[in-house]
Amino acid sequence: MEESTKAPWYYLLLLILAGETVFILPFVLSRVFRPTVLEVFQLDNTQLGYCFSTYGIVALFSYLFGGPLADKMAPRKLIAMALWMTALGGLVYATLPSYFILRILYGYWGFTTIFLFWAAMIKATRIWGGSSSQGKAFGFLDGGRGLVGALFGTLGVFIFSIFAVNEVSEITFEENKRAFRFVILTCTAIVVLMGLLVWNFMKMPKSIEVKINRERITNSHIIEVLKLPSVGLLMIIILCAYVGYKITDIFSLYAQDVMLYDQVQSAQVGTFMLFLRPVIGVLIGILADRTNTIFWLMISFFVSFIGALILALGIITHTATVLFFISIFIVATGVYAVRSLYFAVMEKGRIPIVLTGTAVGLISVIGYTPEIFAGPVIGYLLDSTPGPKGHQHVFWMLAVFSIIGGMASWFYFKLYRKKNEP
Repeated sequence: MEESTKAPWYYLLLLILAGETVFILPFVLSRVFRPTVLEVFQLDNTQLGYCFSTYGIVALFSYLFGGPLADKMAPRKLIAMALWMTALGGLVYATLPSYFILRILYGYWGFTTIFLFWAAMIKATRIWGGSSSQGKAFGFLDGGRGLVGALFGTLGVFIFSIFAVNEVSEITFEENKRAFRFVILTCTAIVVLMGLLVWNFMKMPKSIEVKINRERITNSHIIEVLKLPSVGLLMIIILCAYVGYKITDIFSLYAQDVMLYDQVQSAQVGTFMLFLRPVIGVLIGILADRTNTIFWLMISFFVSFIGALILALGIITHTATVLFFISIFIVATGVYAVRSLYFAVMEKGRIPIVLTGTAVGLISVIGYTPEIFAGPVIGYLLDSTPGPKGHQHVFWMLAVFSIIGGMASWFYFKLYRKKNEP
């Protein structure tokens, strides 16, 4: 891709802000406040997993059809509409609906955050990165999204803790509901505001839009993308990476079940994880551009495996605070580094920029299937063997997928290392 098609710097800033804001309601709040969400909505881990599964089923079809849409429409319009429609769901979420309505809501969010948003965001980021800064572009995107998520998490914990005027253990069920409802409404308002900023300011010159969009995506274009070896390998890599990312959702629950932390302390652990993401994303993005992006993808899977192994062996007890934080730091380093890099290797995999949306849609159909199965599987493992044992089983799952992802990354490295050398 020519550098002349590169978008201005503030374009990436808006992408970073929008890229995490759209997922605050369906994912970030439940990641930071998982014990609270389970109590307020009166769910067990398996039921919450089925909510995520409903999201994933709708997202599966949304990836497929939303990808070509991103190759035809301006990213600004798709992203702004996605934010506003997601915010409408936040108003329903704030009513603390029944389990049945909650599953419908997650299905709705699967449409708004994926069909309209996902491929448009990835394509826009690739445009910003040009031909020489893909690692930096996607590292900044994921790292920046992590920082935005961490700030949302901090804001949420602050708002929630206002209601904990006494000991956290003495907060009543009604006080929990009122506090969490206020957190939801605050986040919903911010999502609406973000949509306005994107609509008004995330614009590109018409000459650039002409180069990156096609009026019509045909079956021959889809076949062209499917024939690329990089597309098949990225399906496996992203699937394994996303299993790891879904497992990071349970760290706040791990803090409660294994380390015996209270709800606010558990939420603070979840927020600590979010603050690691921007640091890791930016550092690995800069490092990858200076060396080899695919090599660091392999290393990141290996690091994820090491962290998972420590937690899976069950050597951490509620008194081993230092070891607990070291272990989750290792896991976070591996998981967040992989997330920062897997779309950054599209350029080396010779995927045409004009078909980026279509490629992302096809890759995501397989790559993001953990949205369907990971939540229920994690919930089942936690509920069938409550306490530390259940968490060990979940981290064995992470270890296995880290090995598979690392092997797929190695094949990608072998295939494209020489092809992309000058």
